[in-house]
Amino acid sequence: MSIDLAAAASFMAAHARVLDRRRFQLLTGQADPGAVLAALDGYRNADGGYGWGLEADLRSSESQPGAALHAFEVFEDVAPVTTGRAVELCDWLGSVTLPDGGLPFALPLTVTEGTAPWWAAGAETPGSSLQITAVTAAAAHRVAVHDRAVAEHPWLARATRHCLDAIEALGERPPAYVLLFAVRFLDAIYDTHPEAAGLLRRLGEYVPADGVVAVEGGTEEEALRPLDFAPLPGRPARALFTPEVVAADLDRLAGAQRDDGGWTVEYARISPAGALDWRGHVTVRAVELLRRDGLLDLGAATAL
Repeated sequence: MSIDLAAAASFMAAHARVLDRRRFQLLTGQADPGAVLAALDGYRNADGGYGWGLEADLRSSESQPGAALHAFEVFEDVAPVTTGRAVELCDWLGSVTLPDGGLPFALPLTVTEGTAPWWAAGAETPGSSLQITAVTAAAAHRVAVHDRAVAEHPWLARATRHCLDAIEALGERPPAYVLLFAVRFLDAIYDTHPEAAGLLRRLGEYVPADGVVAVEGGTEEEALRPLDFAPLPGRPARALFTPEVVAADLDRLAGAQRDDGGWTVEYARISPAGALDWRGHVTVRAVELLRRDGLLDLGAATAL
């Protein structure tokens, strides 16, 4: 396995948005949490939510549930440092939560240019979305491990109950991304909610042994893979796959670094800005995943 960290740093400097450059610097010991949180504030609205393209294919400025996930990712990055912004985000999520405890897929858009059609369609679809509620709650639970205020927030309890009930009610294999985010959610709450173990075993029956799940309506190359379902070593979701399958996917991820130093995505490119934003985001993710599995020495990275 050969990763060119210097090339990755150069790619981030040349092409990534400031937030992901700061996240990359935090990974490599060249920035502190305050710099990352300051960059995240550029996407924050006065209501406590996030918009402005924090979700790269949702360019509209208003706060959106789909952007909350990425804010929680940043709050997880800076652990064990905590910030009141996380509780403010929980407050905002509580304000847009539907009576059944779930989040809508999207809220009405004020700007549609550069935004993926599924976000626009989701804004017109009534009812709660297990996909968005599960992925957002999963990220919040990972933050809650080190942030007691998030762990005790009433929004998180409501969202968790909604997801558990919705997953229990699944009678067949759900669409690929719903399956993915439900698995991630159950993995995130596994240590605190005993019912998660049985539900995770049941969902595991829908995941093939090689961990490759084609995405309905996606590009020809678009598929979910073992590291999407089980990104963290030592977590219960890893038990869905053999060590050999995980090792092969780590090799695939390492080999996906492009000649320009960055990683890319398989899903549809919606706008030039969004496509570059995604590349910076997934480059940070690739480096972080390889580091967590002990396959990268980040001390070798060069300064941005």
